Amino acid sequence: MSAPVPPRTGAASAPVVVYENVRKSFGTFTALNGVSFQVNKGEVVCLIGPSGSGKSTLLRCTNALEKHDGGRILFEGVPLPADEKSLHGVRRRMGMVFQSFELFPHMTALENVCEGPVTVLGMSKADAITRATALLKKVGLADKALNYPANLSGGQQQRVAIARALAMQPDMMLFDEPTSALDPETVGEVLNVMKQLAEEGMTMVVVTHEMAFARRVANWVVVFEAGAVIEQGPPTQIFDAPLVSRTKDFLSHLGWEG
Repeated sequence: MSAPVPPRTGAASAPVVVYENVRKSFGTFTALNGVSFQVNKGEVVCLIGPSGSGKSTLLRCTNALEKHDGGRILFEGVPLPADEKSLHGVRRRMGMVFQSFELFPHMTALENVCEGPVTVLGMSKADAITRATALLKKVGLADKALNYPANLSGGQQQRVAIARALAMQPDMMLFDEPTSALDPETVGEVLNVMKQLAEEGMTMVVVTHEMAFARRVANWVVVFEAGAVIEQGPPTQIFDAPLVSRTKDFLSHLGWEG
């Protein structure tokens, strides 16, 4: 049984996403087993827990890259639509950054960031270049605009991927273990960009194994185990005084000492 959910303090904003008893199965495997929590405007919500516990599946259900089997996911008070055309409109408002960078290898960093605004939003190429240039500067890559992905480090490629997602001017950002494929020395540069976005008030849901980032940046932390939420609360509770023994075991296994 999960611990009681503590009250949300300082969360006067309306929820952007609400998960109500969300369920998802792949054949006989239950990936999500009644997940419920909410993400308020301007919050950073970090999802933590063992690999395979359902975190990434929930993130993919959030913008219907995977269709959930039961329960409801509400975006700004409205359940996710069933028809693909309406879903496109929702996805445009949710930027997503994956574990793999998924940049177009034949395009420069600038061209990768320009592509969405031009092809999806119908922006002029000149305006898209202006926006992309500003975003590459924002993520610290102004000098790499004309580089192709093969000539960028993993951390640089992931920062281009973040700029590409931001170019669509999303209402929220979804991050699926964005540092898991990076060398240790490049993890910090990506986390610093994410921290900057948080400080600017971007609503973010982050699947992460970077516990120090979650402790320092998150407003709310949700702990997963075997497809269910076993504990959720502010980072001070989760990391300094967890209420559930399984949370303590998980953090201890990662060497977390508070």
